[in-house]
Amino acid sequence: NLNMPFLQDLLHKLEIGGGMRYLRILPALMTIVLLGVIYNWRGYKNMATQEAMDAAQVARNLAEGKGYTTLFIRPFSIYLLKKRAQEKGEMPKLGEVADPAHLKGMHPDLANPPGYPVVLAGLLKLLRPDYAVSTTQPFWSDSGRFWRYKPDFLITLFNQLLFLAAIPVVFFLARHLFDSGVAWLSAVLLLGTELFWRFSVSGLSTLLLLLIFLGLVWSIVLLEHEVRAPRWGRYGVFILAGLAGAMTGIGGLTRYAFGWLILPVLVFLILYGGQRRIVLTLTTLAVFAAIMTPWMARNYDLSGAPFGTATYSVVETTMLSPEYRLQRSLEPDFSRLYLMAFWLKLNNNLRQIVTSDLPRLGGSWVSAFFLVGLLIGFNNPSTQRMRYFLLGCVVVLCLAQALGRTQLSEDVPEINSENLLVLVAPLVLIYGVSLFFLLLERIPLPFPQMRYLVMALFSLAVCLPMLFVFLPPKTNPVAYPPYYPPAIQTIAGWMKEKELVMSDIPWAVAWYGQRQCVWLTLKCTADSRDAGSGESFFAINDYYKPINALYLTPRTMDARFLSQWIRAGDQSWGNFILESLLQKRVPGYFPLSESQSGWLPEQLVLTDWQRWRKP
Repeated sequence: NLNMPFLQDLLHKLEIGGGMRYLRILPALMTIVLLGVIYNWRGYKNMATQEAMDAAQVARNLAEGKGYTTLFIRPFSIYLLKKRAQEKGEMPKLGEVADPAHLKGMHPDLANPPGYPVVLAGLLKLLRPDYAVSTTQPFWSDSGRFWRYKPDFLITLFNQLLFLAAIPVVFFLARHLFDSGVAWLSAVLLLGTELFWRFSVSGLSTLLLLLIFLGLVWSIVLLEHEVRAPRWGRYGVFILAGLAGAMTGIGGLTRYAFGWLILPVLVFLILYGGQRRIVLTLTTLAVFAAIMTPWMARNYDLSGAPFGTATYSVVETTMLSPEYRLQRSLEPDFSRLYLMAFWLKLNNNLRQIVTSDLPRLGGSWVSAFFLVGLLIGFNNPSTQRMRYFLLGCVVVLCLAQALGRTQLSEDVPEINSENLLVLVAPLVLIYGVSLFFLLLERIPLPFPQMRYLVMALFSLAVCLPMLFVFLPPKTNPVAYPPYYPPAIQTIAGWMKEKELVMSDIPWAVAWYGQRQCVWLTLKCTADSRDAGSGESFFAINDYYKPINALYLTPRTMDARFLSQWIRAGDQSWGNFILESLLQKRVPGYFPLSESQSGWLPEQLVLTDWQRWRKP
């Protein structure tokens, strides 16, 4: 009897007070959770990209109170720090040892914008994950073998939450621009887009940036409506203009190339900002500059470049600096730079974007509906103007992606931080779905209920890549070759915290091994007297900091024999490996001569003494 009033109130709320709406939402939430669980069981993979591990290890340094520093040392970063110290005339104080490269302490990070590492640092600080590899605990291991890395998986779950948070944002945006039918189908198709699920397990900043971009779009939508029909008072439009600048600035601090979107934002304000367009444009630009400038000043003070090593990404993968040559250079030569090299890079990459990336924008063929829909006008001025803004973003991102493309995009196509066009995929999806509904209304169907069957078949066709994930074979979560965390942590365990390692996967040694690791130099050199060339192992070992271990993975051991070993010359690492294998011993000129059995032929590990035999 005591529970009857409670039950009656509960039933009343469910039937009359709107509670049934929440009961209808509950099955949808359960379906989403089940989808995430099944996807992670079938399609999860540990981090497999350089950018993800790099950002994660910077975030861990932040979380542990070590500042914005990195354990992944790029030789090019050493060059910039040394050059800037010479320009500023900095001299060591009395009793201090000269350290222009900042290798004897913590090395400042010059590669990553701070947005994503700062967010990850908060996550790692809150969760305090166990960074040790487990080979015994269920789920993290399989039959006594390493299977999943805990921090990688936690970062995946965080990114999946970001992705799920983007879905209601897209839903309300589609409902604002069109109607509830377009909104619901857009949300369902976005949830079923396998490309975004792959980004969620990659550990990249893409999904955080996607949320920021959607925030920018919402600020533009509201600003445009406020200009036409003021509702928020005298200063409402200025607040929205400042919000647009803030979103663009925050996005630029999450991925530098995102900052170029300030151009379509300013053009939009000039065209549709009404009588106060000039003041609104200046407000947006001022807020954007206020957010970006302090970080650019920090980078310039340290390296002489406003975006650190990323400032020179336009030079990478040109004929002047193929592959990762610039990032691995201790003495880069910029005297041969000429405009034709940049034009060739822009031309070649734009051709690939237009012929390959744009037709399958967003990981599905709904982009075809968007492209066809460009020929159709809209009665709603907000919908029409937002399409113009979307086209402006596509053009700017195409140019930024073409000029900023590096070897990262070659190593891991599509799922990389240089894939900028994926950010506009949700908007492309919304406009594509709107055309689908427009065509559906004009198709004569035998009976009204068949409309839902056509929508179901359309959704099934769009989500086919996602469905294939649930079919055999199951994805192996271990990203080997070349990343095998147990091996990396074994080698790192031999080293003291302040000691330096050289490797062809220094980002992985920094993240999994928590040891300072420098990227493999361009040359090994057959004679220590050649260290003066500035591009050899000895240039770092003799003049900056002793290197205590060398770790080479299949990235180097399984390289192309003729082009990357033989033709690379006598001072190459390929020649060093061949000489070591043929003579069955390390050449006498090389200071790291001790090797534990069992690593060859897939990996080569050399140390200064038999560190695995600790006293």
